[in-house]
Amino acid sequence: MLRALLPLCALLLASAGLLLGGAAPASAHAALTGSSPAQGSVVDKAPTEVTLTFSEKVSVSSGSFRVLNPAGKRVDSGKPANLDGGTYGVPLRGGLPDGTYTVTFQVISADSHPVAGGFTFSIGAPSATSVSVSDRTVGGGVVGVLYDVARYVSYAGFVVLVGGAAFVLACWQRGAGERTMQRFVVSGWIALTGATLALLLLRGSYTGSGKVADIFDLSLLGPVLQSKTGAALLSRLLLLAAAALFVAVLFGAYARGDEEDEGHERDGASEDGSRGAGSAQDAEDAADRAAERRDLTFGLAIGGGVIAAGLAATWAMAEHASTGIQTGIAMPVDILHLLAVAVWLGGLAALLTALYRAPSIEAAAVRRFSGIAFGSVVALAATGLYQSWRQVGSWSALTGTTYGQLLLAKIALVAVLIGIARVSRRWTGHLADAPVVRTRTKAKKQTVTATASSVTAAASPSDGPASDTSDTSDTEVSTEAGSGKGGASAEETAGSGKGASTKGAAGSGRNTSAKGAAGSGDPKRAAQLARQRAATAAARAKRVREADPFRSGLRRSVLAEAGVAVVLLAVTTALTSTEPGRTEEEAKAAKAASSSSSSSSTGTRSSGTLSLKLPFDTGGEDGKGTARVTLSPARVGGNTLHVYVSRANGRAFDVPEVKLAFTLAAQKIGPLPVEPDRVATGHWAASDVQIPMAGDWTVSVTVRTSDIDQVTVDKNTKIG
Repeated sequence: MLRALLPLCALLLASAGLLLGGAAPASAHAALTGSSPAQGSVVDKAPTEVTLTFSEKVSVSSGSFRVLNPAGKRVDSGKPANLDGGTYGVPLRGGLPDGTYTVTFQVISADSHPVAGGFTFSIGAPSATSVSVSDRTVGGGVVGVLYDVARYVSYAGFVVLVGGAAFVLACWQRGAGERTMQRFVVSGWIALTGATLALLLLRGSYTGSGKVADIFDLSLLGPVLQSKTGAALLSRLLLLAAAALFVAVLFGAYARGDEEDEGHERDGASEDGSRGAGSAQDAEDAADRAAERRDLTFGLAIGGGVIAAGLAATWAMAEHASTGIQTGIAMPVDILHLLAVAVWLGGLAALLTALYRAPSIEAAAVRRFSGIAFGSVVALAATGLYQSWRQVGSWSALTGTTYGQLLLAKIALVAVLIGIARVSRRWTGHLADAPVVRTRTKAKKQTVTATASSVTAAASPSDGPASDTSDTSDTEVSTEAGSGKGGASAEETAGSGKGASTKGAAGSGRNTSAKGAAGSGDPKRAAQLARQRAATAAARAKRVREADPFRSGLRRSVLAEAGVAVVLLAVTTALTSTEPGRTEEEAKAAKAASSSSSSSSTGTRSSGTLSLKLPFDTGGEDGKGTARVTLSPARVGGNTLHVYVSRANGRAFDVPEVKLAFTLAAQKIGPLPVEPDRVATGHWAASDVQIPMAGDWTVSVTVRTSDIDQVTVDKNTKIG
């Protein structure tokens, strides 16, 4: 049992060890892109509320936002509320005195990761404060490490469970009866189930206090189950219950059907000459059995596919695919991507296990997996290309962000894995069906009655084999088509081997002690002989497996594939806990614009960033607001543009369209149109805005607040 679990243990430990040796808190996937009052700003009068705008929707609770006065006491007076899109607000007490106030937040991003931070603003004038603002982090410490380990184990368990079952059902149906494959798939189910339960228990502390003692605080379990992540984990547990039934059928009724079919084939071969008129009936029975097996295979394939897709959906509905742009497309694509990973890498691990641990595996099974693996790689390439575009968004993010760098590493690993797979396909092409050796040990224990008469009867030679009450055991070793050394080994196994224990068990007169033990009805001795025969047959079966040089070459190449696959799985898991490149770049630009505008007014410049405030009124209902335009570095060449649209009360204004134009009238240049992309509620951005030459430019901003209400406002400023 332990040796059969070694591939899974290696997969789990390597996946965790590669990335957890210096584990850090998980990167946040929602970023603070704006606030009112702005970070570091000084306002003339006390605001009635503080608003925070994030790059995506977040989950908040009563203590998510806190506003502290210079003495460190809370001055917020209500629960946070979602004002619009990713903008949230918390009311403040009235009559706040002048001084510096600290805002802290701790929320859950839409893709399930905790986010925390803080900033300050001042009323009237800055003052000393007892509150220390640092880059707050959540999801770290011991609880963070445990949570990350559980995540890696859950991914590895999913890959082993789905990939192993798919390999047995689609490539090597005879493997359903092999104990090695059964243990392999079941170990994947156990790993995924245990990791899911651990994630449920750890979730409350992971997103909250981070204390180890809170892991077992069941009062935190209720809020967790009401969250999107908790619902996904609970759904996963329900699907794992269905997966347990699938595994039971696959390795129960399905495996027994395969053994029965083999038994009928052997009986048919031995009795072919004496059946006569019954051969037609036997052929009909064989056809019925084949039809039943096809139906069972089809049913298992459909049921297993639905369960596997459901398990993959529990990740898609709670992580990257559920947020950002095109979620309706991204979630099905993510499910397909996860299934392709599981079928490829999980099947590869199953093949490696079969090559090293199973008595034998047919070349046809290896070739079938080779074709399925190729299809999985094609699916991975197509879905991965879409996911890369969606999560990265630009070439600069591909090389300048952690997510982009991990993605490049993943692409390189996939290329290496495909190269090794080509070598494996070459070995598969040369692989001949070596002897297929099946070793089965059947022990049938019968009750030994502890009476003098029964002992006497058991010892009496006249009773014959029918009255033997000792443990009986037989080892069956069958051979199929083969040649070379492998065939010779198989013949030796089937014939009269040189092992003394085997000969004694067969009744040879050279081992008188064995013969005496068998004749005297000693159950312990008979069981010992059965184990010896099984060990001898297993050792010879191993020699058969290793006799074919092509099969040995295939084992080595598949082992190399599995090693690269472990690293690939670790990098893939790390990607799910890393902030997407698109979000990271947008957050950096928004923070830079926010910090540069904190001390700027209409038409001012700070640290190479131009900031303009343009009030507008479209004339319609709720048509008044302000458009704040920032251009960085505000010089000739490429620039980064941000537009923040806010209402008269300072809240983010979710307008349907914003357009800009730059005109240099003195040189008759322009208008140069710019159509920024919507980043978040009230936030629009554009990169690589080209300013051809320095001069006094007119910046025109068109804001549309409804289908018919829009207005264009402009301001002159010097650029370059």
